[in-house]
Amino acid sequence: MPRVIHFEIPAESPDRIQGFYSGVFGWKFTKWEGPVDYWLITTGKEGQPGIDGGMGRKQAPMGPCNTIDVPSLDEFVAKVERAGGAIVAPKMAIPGVGWLAYARDPEGNTFGMMQADAAAK
Repeated sequence: MPRVIHFEIPAESPDRIQGFYSGVFGWKFTKWEGPVDYWLITTGKEGQPGIDGGMGRKQAPMGPCNTIDVPSLDEFVAKVERAGGAIVAPKMAIPGVGWLAYARDPEGNTFGMMQADAAAK
């Protein structure tokens, strides 16, 4: 069964958001070495229940977003559309990670779906 594996926080001011979440919760931010401005967020110790996330520059009026691990992105894109959802950002490659698409459910909630690249694991 596909599970939530990652969350994202969009930010107009990455420094301000890092200061907020670090100060309140003690989260740690690490700049990703990929092709876009993105920070990985560590929310707890290895083995502690919960998930880690990321933060990128806000590009659309969207709030925090959960990403769900799926075995086949193409298959789940089709499932979302058949179930009345919509794809809001089509399948894109995330170098060294896998494939990602963003969708919206029938209530307007946005979520991501990630198919991990076997070579990246």
